[in-house]
Amino acid sequence: MSTRIKKPRSPMRKEPSQARSRATVDAIIQAGARVLADRGWAGFTTNGVADVAGVSIGSLYQYFPDKLSLVEAIRRHHFDEVLAVMRETRKGGRPLSQQAEALVQGMIGAHSVNPDLHRVLLDEVPGYDGSRLAHDAFLAEYQDHYKAFVMSYGNSGSNVEIVAQLLSGAVEGVIHSAARKGVLGSPELKQELVWMIRAYLRRPDY
Repeated sequence: MSTRIKKPRSPMRKEPSQARSRATVDAIIQAGARVLADRGWAGFTTNGVADVAGVSIGSLYQYFPDKLSLVEAIRRHHFDEVLAVMRETRKGGRPLSQQAEALVQGMIGAHSVNPDLHRVLLDEVPGYDGSRLAHDAFLAEYQDHYKAFVMSYGNSGSNVEIVAQLLSGAVEGVIHSAARKGVLGSPELKQELVWMIRAYLRRPDY
């Protein structure tokens, strides 16, 4: 069920080849994420990132030619963090009630990964040449997660795509609304979402 998407080109000037250089790049990206989340796009500067990362501005420019390329690396790192949380829920053989709870918890966890950074990336940061490909690759795996979930509980027909799309849209809508209202950690919210998923996937036509 995996959707093949062309791999986006790296935004970096060069890829780190040694452990020390990889650690430097990781420190720059982590610092960049903190600066972007705390200060927004208007306050995001390469000098500010280098200062927080504890590296020289020359070291930063050795890997990132400008702040757009750096923020694109931050965007892709954030996508990887979200997908890593969701992959933890993809364990087969569990009853629907347990899998639905794992799915909801995974989605809550995914949307709790640096929510301030998520908002800035969505609402403030301009696009980069490879942003669309990176976003498409992220969405493809994200949707594959829901397709696999749907197929695990009785649906392998031609409407898997639609069912997965509706299910992901419903769950995302509730979670995004809860995140904006600051109630993402509500046990009642989680319980009702689990009930909704179970009720939908136990339709009589399954």
